[in-house]
Amino acid sequence: MNAQKIQQLILNPWIILACLVIGFTLGWALPSVGLKLAVVGEIYVDLLKMIVLPFMVSAIVFSVQKLFQEGGARPIAGRVVLAFAGFSVVAAIVGILTFSVTQPGSNLSEETLATFGQIVDDDLSKTYTTMELYGVDENAQKGKSLEEMVLILIPSNIFEALAKGETLKALIFSLLFGMALGYVPNRIAGGLSQTLETVYQTCQTLTKWLNYPLPVVLVCMSAAQIAGSGIEPLKAMANFVLAFGVASLIFLALAVLIIWKRGNASLSETMDALRGPFALAIATRSSVTCMPAMIETLAQRLSFAKARVELLVPLSDSILRVGPILYYACATLFIAQLYERNLEAHELALLLAVSVLAGFASAGMTGLVTMSLTSMVCGYLGLPFEAAFILFLAVDPVCDILRTMVLVIGNTAAVSMICPRPLKI
Repeated sequence: MNAQKIQQLILNPWIILACLVIGFTLGWALPSVGLKLAVVGEIYVDLLKMIVLPFMVSAIVFSVQKLFQEGGARPIAGRVVLAFAGFSVVAAIVGILTFSVTQPGSNLSEETLATFGQIVDDDLSKTYTTMELYGVDENAQKGKSLEEMVLILIPSNIFEALAKGETLKALIFSLLFGMALGYVPNRIAGGLSQTLETVYQTCQTLTKWLNYPLPVVLVCMSAAQIAGSGIEPLKAMANFVLAFGVASLIFLALAVLIIWKRGNASLSETMDALRGPFALAIATRSSVTCMPAMIETLAQRLSFAKARVELLVPLSDSILRVGPILYYACATLFIAQLYERNLEAHELALLLAVSVLAGFASAGMTGLVTMSLTSMVCGYLGLPFEAAFILFLAVDPVCDILRTMVLVIGNTAAVSMICPRPLKI
């Protein structure tokens, strides 16, 4: 069996599903073993993150240089703005419509409400969690001035930014450096261009190698998640998780449809090409680590322009946050339903706008920090997010997987909208 067939087998959706079921079962039956397996997932994600920054910097600098040399930067600027804004609004609308129809926070049973109360009471009795709860909410509600936002984006020391893994600062540097390099004569810049392409190809090879242990990693990570949180919080928040899953699937279906229509491949070929990003999104819950797979899918499997793809994938991952936007809209509506608050039309419009803004504010954030920004959306509508924080914290491992899937596949669709359609063979 050659390497390509092994990769296809590893990324088969049924293999991925089977690994998740095995992991959840193992974590439920043997929680002590599941907790010990958490280190496997941590090591795997760290290995992927090790590759990401050099991959991103080399891809963006090289691509921006080529775009400026060929005069291709200006025509796509308007398409980028329209696509990013359009996908953000659609994500919020899908969340609002899904939760308005399904009403997962309304008419809950007394048993479920009692479980909610028990989870919150148990958590508030633990000092370390109480400190985390109030600390996160306070920081999340604190606004940032224009000066603070600029300081977050501009790197004073690019080497320090790279060492700390500050993706946004590395992105800004790469864009500026690539623009400047585009004006350097080829006879001078040629050596650096070849070096950057070598780094890019090397990082992509490393990412492919890391796909091989993916089934084992999925088992270990899913076992650790269930062993850590148990299944009671999942039962109590089942309505929210199911409704958020429905909203995620609707958005994913729209994204896949767009990729299919924009490309020249059949629907089955398009789905097959998306296996890599899909599997990595589930396994790592990190959109950054999925960038090499997204680029390979669009440029190699679906034949979109490589130079544009290598520029737009890192750009979209840092700025276009459709996964968090969808989550903020859904979580805020769930809290409103939980407290029997019916939102008027103008409040729903405000929810849409603030969810989009919160999504852009989440750039560079991951995991629980991303989740905590829900308090900012709730604050504009006068909803008490603090009391419900621990409920969302309990099911965040599952929601984080859905957020990442929406972010990765949604951004892939956005890039396919911005890029010129591949020529028919």
